[in-house]
Amino acid sequence: MPNTVYFPEDLVALAERVIDENKAIGRKVALAESCTGGLVCAALTEIPGSSAVLDRGFVTYSNEAKQESLGVQSDIIDAFGAVSPATAWAMAQGAIKYSNADVAVAVSGIAGPDGGTDMKPVGTVVFALAIRGDDDVNAEQKLIEGATRAEIRHQAAIIALEMLLPRTE
Repeated sequence: MPNTVYFPEDLVALAERVIDENKAIGRKVALAESCTGGLVCAALTEIPGSSAVLDRGFVTYSNEAKQESLGVQSDIIDAFGAVSPATAWAMAQGAIKYSNADVAVAVSGIAGPDGGTDMKPVGTVVFALAIRGDDDVNAEQKLIEGATRAEIRHQAAIIALEMLLPRTE
């Protein structure tokens, strides 16, 4: 059977860096994905040796899944929406709480083509980073101007992977 690559080259190359750099420092990662639907975890698992780094991924597409799997409080979703820095931060904190990871990234967004509003247009994606033992809020909202749903999801996955690279400051 031929060796088939299922992901764009840039995604695989970045996933390989995430695995290599985190493995070098003995760090485990987890993901809490909504609009990317497991794309980030799937890219990581394309890399041989990823089991040394990837602890687990949560695909929490519905609000109920965010609440049940990650412990996101319903009042956060009610007040700010599923696509908000507050919800992404709560997702990332839940991924840390319910995993053995040292660091977790959450991503939630509106990939389109429907679902956007004037306040949160299609391409609005929020990201959050949680580090075990650190309660600082590290969440941000971005507008990814992609022509298609696939392009928005691809760019969101790239950003999430970049967030998983160890910081060297």
